[in-house]
Amino acid sequence: MSVMGIYFLLVASIAVWWLWREGVTESPWLQEGEAPAWRGVSGRPMAAKAGLTILLAVALCLFSLMSAAFLMRMEATDWRSPPLPTILWFNTAALVISDLALALASLHAHNRSSLRVKRALVVAGVASLAFLSGQLWAWREMVIGGFYAAQNPANAFFFLLTGAHAAHLIGGLVVLARVTAQAWRQDGEALAARIDLCAIYWRFLLVIWLLLFALLVGWADNLGAICRRLLS
Repeated sequence: MSVMGIYFLLVASIAVWWLWREGVTESPWLQEGEAPAWRGVSGRPMAAKAGLTILLAVALCLFSLMSAAFLMRMEATDWRSPPLPTILWFNTAALVISDLALALASLHAHNRSSLRVKRALVVAGVASLAFLSGQLWAWREMVIGGFYAAQNPANAFFFLLTGAHAAHLIGGLVVLARVTAQAWRQDGEALAARIDLCAIYWRFLLVIWLLLFALLVGWADNLGAICRRLLS
């Protein structure tokens, strides 16, 4: 538990440092004369970016706790890792494509290339839907193969980890659909800022998925053994 305490102390320290850097200790209502400009686009406070950062920090803690539970539980004698559906490799490639497409959309948005922005957003949306459809297919293969969630803790963790990640992706797709619709109606700095937020969120989803995939495949077993020794 001491290691987990150090971990949460590290997360809290990063949060306090970030809030201090953003000027949480400043008191502009007490200053005389012209108020200092806020940081951000066009002098506006970057409330959306701050909200996204907090959301990602909470999601990171959630996935960290589930991963720690996975590593500790897999040492039990009743743990039976199921054969993973091969479609997960295709799903991983689809998520990489969607992440790259959003990075390109962000680049083209700042260059005011409207047509390329629209194409990149459509590619990102289609690839994300392909990833989500592939996850549904993987769950179907698990059920058809008789690997139910209630049958074994390893099966339950598979559905829990992939389900939690899919829920975050569905939330992101709702926002991405709105941003894509806005790309057909407007252009400029505001749209570029929204696409930037989508790109950050998708990069986060990709990194989390790669870590979860490494856990499910077994590539992180050595890391799990080290963590278990530290936690014991």
